[in-house]
Amino acid sequence: MTHRRKFLKNTVIGSVSLLHFNSCNSIFTSPGRSSGYSIQTDIPTRLYNGQQCWIHSRVGIIPDIGQQGMPLTVMTMNTHEVTSSDIFKQMFGLHSDDLGKTWTEPYPLESLKPHWIEIDGERSPEVTSDFWPQFHKPSGKLLGIGHTVVYTPDWKLRAERPRDTTYAIYNPTSHSWSDWKKLHMPAGDQFKNAGAGSVQRYDLDNGYLLLPIYFTPPNSSSQVAVLRCHFDGETLTYLENGNKFQINDDTRGLHEPSLTRYENQYFLTIRNDQTSFVTKSQDGLHYEPLRTWKFDDESDLGTHNTQQHWVTHHRGLFLVYTRRGANNDHVARNCAPLFIAEVDPEKLHVIRESERILIPNKGAALGNFGVCDVSEDETWVTVAENMYHPKVQEYGSDGSVWVARIQWNRPNQLFTL
Repeated sequence: MTHRRKFLKNTVIGSVSLLHFNSCNSIFTSPGRSSGYSIQTDIPTRLYNGQQCWIHSRVGIIPDIGQQGMPLTVMTMNTHEVTSSDIFKQMFGLHSDDLGKTWTEPYPLESLKPHWIEIDGERSPEVTSDFWPQFHKPSGKLLGIGHTVVYTPDWKLRAERPRDTTYAIYNPTSHSWSDWKKLHMPAGDQFKNAGAGSVQRYDLDNGYLLLPIYFTPPNSSSQVAVLRCHFDGETLTYLENGNKFQINDDTRGLHEPSLTRYENQYFLTIRNDQTSFVTKSQDGLHYEPLRTWKFDDESDLGTHNTQQHWVTHHRGLFLVYTRRGANNDHVARNCAPLFIAEVDPEKLHVIRESERILIPNKGAALGNFGVCDVSEDETWVTVAENMYHPKVQEYGSDGSVWVARIQWNRPNQLFTL
């Protein structure tokens, strides 16, 4: 399979200096804690035709099989039908064997296409979406995990629908994915609607992995727990789950948890309609009570109704997020710009003076993003401009897929692939 090589780093958008965006390409060093870093952005592809844009653009790597011993970098993403909400019909992929200097054109991932199932007597499409590829070191496989979305036969969202965690395995020879499967959960209604869409997992050295999920038991808002699973290179297996988090308010509950490990503790960040939460754990399964995300001056972080994910360096723990109060009320749910800031791991707050812009506000929402350590020297944050409405073009958005390269000035000792 061959595809035309594509390189957009030197396009008008890709070559704009980040000095134009709050000087975020300057070196930043947090006194006494973190490694300094610089930020560079590239745009490997873009899509907006008035009907569709890209969404859920995330990257995983397979070490050593790219050019000159570099990793193969694999990106997956869904199409998003912008005329409706959360309609994801097709998954696409692209890849780079030179750490993003050049990329292939996006190509359809046929094995990740929709399945057809029967619901209430209707033959209905079921897709895998919110996918996140990540290299699983014990098996040597690139394992992607997402969840299902089920539609009516005419591709409308169902008011009530089951949800499952999905997974697939990448074949670097054919640049294709295995057919997606569902993670089998314990019987009963508790996990009948449970998924791991857009979550950041943590892989252990022994083949096990910690996978945060969100689930909706009957007559309840959405809850969060962390699963311990095993992956043998072919099958992902549920083993147990930790304590469950639930909030009793007028929101939809808790969603899209993300997990990391830093200095022998585990950290979990969680989405909520009105705010966002953080907690930590000693064993990765059982967590302290939730705390609302705040800055170190005790003011609210301002993140609401969207994702947050972690960037982890051996000399610092960082949160990537969006928030209110950034001259961004014109953006859906204030989901741009995309920020990065250092976290105090003991006090569990964001250090305000460390906040920097990773990806600028150009009108489109940037909430569905991913994080990947591609080498000891670089961590990437990837996101597609979600073109909810044609009006976002007035601010400069055009459906670009952004790669923000966090370039460390000290090698990240946590990168051990």
